Amino acid sequence: MKSSDTNNSGLETQKATLVQSPDQVARITRRLSNRERLRSFLQVFRRSDQVLVLIVADPDAMASSQAIKRLLSRRVEGVTIAHINNIKRINNLAMKDLLKIPIQHLKTTKQDQYTKFVLVDSQPPHHPDLASIEYDAVIDHHPVTSGWKAPFVDIRPEYGATASMLTEYLKAAKIKPTVALATALFYAIKVDTQNFTKKTSDSDVLCFQYLFKRINQQLLDKIETSDIRRSELKYFRIALENMKVSKKRIYAHLGRVGNPDILVVVADFFTHVHDIGWVIISGLYREKLVVIFRCDGYKKDAGKLASRVFGKIGPAGGHRQSARAEITFKDLPDTATRNFTTNTLHRLIVKYLK
Repeated sequence: MKSSDTNNSGLETQKATLVQSPDQVARITRRLSNRERLRSFLQVFRRSDQVLVLIVADPDAMASSQAIKRLLSRRVEGVTIAHINNIKRINNLAMKDLLKIPIQHLKTTKQDQYTKFVLVDSQPPHHPDLASIEYDAVIDHHPVTSGWKAPFVDIRPEYGATASMLTEYLKAAKIKPTVALATALFYAIKVDTQNFTKKTSDSDVLCFQYLFKRINQQLLDKIETSDIRRSELKYFRIALENMKVSKKRIYAHLGRVGNPDILVVVADFFTHVHDIGWVIISGLYREKLVVIFRCDGYKKDAGKLASRVFGKIGPAGGHRQSARAEITFKDLPDTATRNFTTNTLHRLIVKYLK
């Protein structure tokens, strides 16, 4: 295509965005080449702009926002990345710290200092703190929502990760990512596609292969294996002391925990035990009983078991191999939280297992 045709396509997309729904605009954007998308995106900004990139911080959002910062670094006055959520998962904290991703909480950000706003790996209706802002660009891979508009929209639900989309932007701009940025994008694709066990596009695979040549494997390993705070090591001792093994199943109640993520870490640890088909770990967090289910998924279904046991009294369910239940104390018997033990957990579960 001639350069003049490329320019017109980008401008037409921008104009269409102002008068059409995000879904219509997303369909138009998907028909463009990567170079055309990049051109249309960059046309949104002026040299004097101060840009605020908004994210719900997770690996995909952090990596993608870093890529946007790199794309705009020499085209605008400044780029700041702000997140609306508290970052608690150890892997995410390790990614931010080890790869030196400069992000700050939206609460500490003065929005009136910025002239352009970009939302990445999310859409305005996804969170009340996001819905209050008018965006100049939205880039995402989740299903398209309605009730908002922006001068530039690129939403591709067929992609497994927004990081893949931003990798294509970098390639179209002929920008080779630094080791840190490549590692961030690579890790983001791994996480959001669950190591390609979820439905993904060919583009995700191609971007993954492209980034692999540029990553730091040692940094990646450190991020992937950073699951535990030193203060949480005690929960492994509690689990080992209290666990009950019965008919190739491990049960353990950890009591009150400071973060429910530790229940997931302990459950995943026990899945490595040979000859164990089920792992069920529970704990008390704030005003809830949290139960984590793990199995091999072969002739077993963790999601169905969680739903059968707890579905009538609280949110419960998940996938064949992994599931979760969160039951508020008020929906449990009066003495349940006070007297809940590993044996209680075992009695609750075993009558639902054949």
